[in-house]
Amino acid sequence: MSKTLLFGGSFDPIHIGHLIVSRYVAEHLGIERIVLIPAPSPPHKVGRRLAPAGDRLELCRRAVAGDPQFAVSDWELTQPGPSYTLHTIRHFRSGLPAGTDLYFLIGADSLRELGSWHRVGELVEECTVVTAARPSCAPPDFSRLLGPLTERQIEKLRAHWVAGPLIDISATDVRTRVRDGRSIRYLVPEAVAAYISERGLYRGE
Repeated sequence: MSKTLLFGGSFDPIHIGHLIVSRYVAEHLGIERIVLIPAPSPPHKVGRRLAPAGDRLELCRRAVAGDPQFAVSDWELTQPGPSYTLHTIRHFRSGLPAGTDLYFLIGADSLRELGSWHRVGELVEECTVVTAARPSCAPPDFSRLLGPLTERQIEKLRAHWVAGPLIDISATDVRTRVRDGRSIRYLVPEAVAAYISERGLYRGE
């Protein structure tokens, strides 16, 4: 039975932490394929203008070029209206062979907000949500999700909490360093740093 891990986010920009954690989770769960899905404008990012979608998509493509375990999808960027994870899950499910196990990776900060996600009960039934720990986030209180989710669904989430590795890199820090004229070497793949420089991204923030 094959397994696919979907990893969505603004990726503004994608950095080494995204790649290390997603590969670790894939190895931990025996997942063969990781799909990066840049989002058009995630609800929790409202109030800050993202880099152009085409640039963020290209950054993801350059970050994983030549790595057969990774793929990059522009599907969410081509969809009108709000970007709901449930719709994304159903889109990818429809294109996968029957019997494929589908996983969706989130960070610990997103787990705190999961109860407010669009039709979250259906979401956790249609895929396995995997949560990666983050250095700045305390261990979660899963009981706060009771209500939007059943006890059985919460136990499924709890069973897929991945404690490591804790990579303390943020896209915010990368953008700040670019704006301030400091190096982002070792924080992002070389191809990503080169593209950011070529396009002049984040300099005016």
